[in-house]
Amino acid sequence: MGTTFPKESEIERKWYLVDAANQPAGRLAVKISNIMRGKNKPTFTPHVDTGDFVVVINAEKVKLTGSKEEQKLYSDYTGFPSGLKQVTAKVIRQNNPTRIVSQAVRGMLPKTRQGRKVFKRLHVYAGTDHPHEAQQPIALEN
Repeated sequence: MGTTFPKESEIERKWYLVDAANQPAGRLAVKISNIMRGKNKPTFTPHVDTGDFVVVINAEKVKLTGSKEEQKLYSDYTGFPSGLKQVTAKVIRQNNPTRIVSQAVRGMLPKTRQGRKVFKRLHVYAGTDHPHEAQQPIALEN
């Protein structure tokens, strides 16, 4: 019996809906990244993309434990000398609340071509509304 690898045409991708309200950001990101990579499926193979789509709602209500709200820094680099911009999580939550969840998930995906492809299947929304009702996403229990 040889090992069977799933082909791209055989992979069935599902849509999952995750409510991020009152969920710790890191623990939520682990669950999301595992689904996006396909680690919850018996056909998981590290070099084959078998993951599913994930829609995250209520991203502005995600919980940061401890004093991360004031102390955690998000960095951007403009590309110019001394162009490092660092902002606290509190400011990020006000300006772009979806970034907390999406950056936590991105950090848990592989830093390869496959990881960049997988990350495109994440859809994060600040409120409860999302335009993916037609895909009939399955609500994921937390």
